[in-house]
Amino acid sequence: MRVETARLERRLIRATAEAIRDFDLVGEGDRIMVAVSGGKDSYTLLHVLQRLRERAPVRFELVAVNLDQGQPGYPAHVVEEHFRAVGVPYRMIRRDTYSVVKRVIPEGKSTCSACSRFRRGVLYDAAVDLGCTKIALGHHRDDLIETLLLNALYAGSLKAMPPKLRARDGRNVVIRPLCYAAEADIAAFAAAMAFPIVPCDLCGSQPNLRRKRVKGLLAELSAEHPAVKGNLLNALGRVVPSHLLDARLQRAVEGSDGPDPWVDAEDDDACGPEELVALGGSPGGHRDHPAAALNPARRSP
Repeated sequence: MRVETARLERRLIRATAEAIRDFDLVGEGDRIMVAVSGGKDSYTLLHVLQRLRERAPVRFELVAVNLDQGQPGYPAHVVEEHFRAVGVPYRMIRRDTYSVVKRVIPEGKSTCSACSRFRRGVLYDAAVDLGCTKIALGHHRDDLIETLLLNALYAGSLKAMPPKLRARDGRNVVIRPLCYAAEADIAAFAAAMAFPIVPCDLCGSQPNLRRKRVKGLLAELSAEHPAVKGNLLNALGRVVPSHLLDARLQRAVEGSDGPDPWVDAEDDDACGPEELVALGGSPGGHRDHPAAALNPARRSP
């Protein structure tokens, strides 16, 4: 492995290990189903979890699952050959949700939401069939902050993607171990590793998606100020309830027995978000414990 590739791998492993520690994503005896679509994110997720499994202080299993949703010409064999090459147990599934999505979604409308709902249902059933305790998805830092802006701008809600979520069906727990990892690092690593990328022809053929517009906006802002993406991720972990307008949250917090958070928080930290990034603070605002949990070679300063 070349020096630059090894450096990217270490960075991704550190980010993933820190997320696992911060949100308790992996536990002793877990059997984790890794959803691998054939894209750069899921290939990288599988690789990083395989590496972490070698050094983790807890024992856990991995099962890779690929879902062929019936897109014309989808090369499922490419993904299966990769599973065989890296030596991971796997399951190949085929469900024709593509034709259903094309039938129920009007021409020109985004298919992503419907496609993901169908895919999620199939994967949830597969996790139960395989006896898995967790489902790992490849969403990364940029996915989280783009979702935050999409919800704020177009849905009027303040939420992103949680790193750990119990599904509504009560049977599955979804985890996002790459939630601290930057998309640029993942893309560079996937290219360096020559992962056999399988493009999504369904959503890739829609040029005017709102997510692409938000991604372009973030790229433009990041060119002006490189800390923008890091600051947005920090914002997700540095919530100040007293400065929001959710009356339900206010009532819940005021009814708690803990310290009163309804204080002026504007000056309660000598280091603001931008300065935190500059000083090397962790992407989730957790400055006191780097990824020592699953990376014994790394120690807190």
